[in-house]
Amino acid sequence: MTPEKKNATDSPARSGTIELFSMPGLSVNLQRQEGKALKLVTNGPLKAACSPVLKKMNSRLQEEKPALVQEDRIIPSAWLPPIPSPVFKRLIFAEIQIAMGKYVPETVSIEITRRNSARYPPETATDELDTDTIKRVIDEALELGTLIINFTENDPLLREDVFELIEYVDKTRAIVNCSTWGTDFSKETALKLKEAGIHALMVGVYSTDPEKHDAVRNSAGAYERAISAIKLALEAGLLVVMTTHASPSNMKELPALYALAAELRVHEFSVWESMPKNRGEPVITGRDRKTILEMYQRINSTPEGPRMFSNTYFEGQMMGAMAGRRWMHVTADGDVKPSPYPPFRFGNVKEVSLKEIWQRIRSYPYFQRQKSLSPMHDPEFMDLVDKIPEEAKLPYPFEEICEK
Repeated sequence: MTPEKKNATDSPARSGTIELFSMPGLSVNLQRQEGKALKLVTNGPLKAACSPVLKKMNSRLQEEKPALVQEDRIIPSAWLPPIPSPVFKRLIFAEIQIAMGKYVPETVSIEITRRNSARYPPETATDELDTDTIKRVIDEALELGTLIINFTENDPLLREDVFELIEYVDKTRAIVNCSTWGTDFSKETALKLKEAGIHALMVGVYSTDPEKHDAVRNSAGAYERAISAIKLALEAGLLVVMTTHASPSNMKELPALYALAAELRVHEFSVWESMPKNRGEPVITGRDRKTILEMYQRINSTPEGPRMFSNTYFEGQMMGAMAGRRWMHVTADGDVKPSPYPPFRFGNVKEVSLKEIWQRIRSYPYFQRQKSLSPMHDPEFMDLVDKIPEEAKLPYPFEEICEK
């Protein structure tokens, strides 16, 4: 059976106030009243420092439907920790630090394999990070304040130790998400993910036309495997997200993709802007972004159907670009990037700690400035990408083209 979905106003939780965070000069409480949305309330001399971000959070809690409502908690989005929870307290603390100028890599995404259904046979995995190194990276991320660990790229579930890695993450300090193509997904896989303590399973679907999806995946039958994975994960009681990319070629298909997500009864439909690899590739326009935002607001203001997540809203209007500010990405062979998309590396976890690499990223003026566009959509950043020598191995050392 799928987890029972309710509207926020249907929550049976008792009314009252829950203390989420307390430090000298500041306290953050959660007010929860019968028949009303959640509200974060701050008190103390340092209240002004975190008021802007808490105001944005309150706006979302009160105006948008959550991904899932349970007896004792609300999950506003698969990309956020449950409320209340120890991890949500860490989110509040991280945002307070950021408001005071100390940026925290709230999300660390980790590639653990190059394997998928067609492009990379198992023998290509010889230089992937070993289990102990990934565990060390997880530990170092948690020490930096990370509260979302995301196993991503290709199909992480093809790596045998993925369940061990998910279980390894301290669930009082971070939630764990994992993406999949549905390559070899089974009922047993779903149950093992649940036992390991996964927060949400992300399944990519790029078209409602099976042939188009299979072409994107370069694998015959990929669409049917993805849909099967969604159904099996829901039956196992997992929080399930159907993800897709918004690109110039599929903007008109987003409504049909949402209809499919609603038909499958997933908990969230997640739309990320597609990223170009160089300046010459077509990208979505300002009009496209307006279309996505209108869809986002329309869907999340109505009680029916799954919630919609959009980085067009989350990064473009709510939090600002996350790459190198709230986000850090580790490739399968250990290179660290500000997010999965920029073709630059700032160090390798086999050679230096994650903390030192984060400090390197944060030392560059570009990442010290607030941006509303992701780097690969930002003309200023693309000027840096243009400086990468032809035929250079990627990701390219950032320090070789950009002075501090």
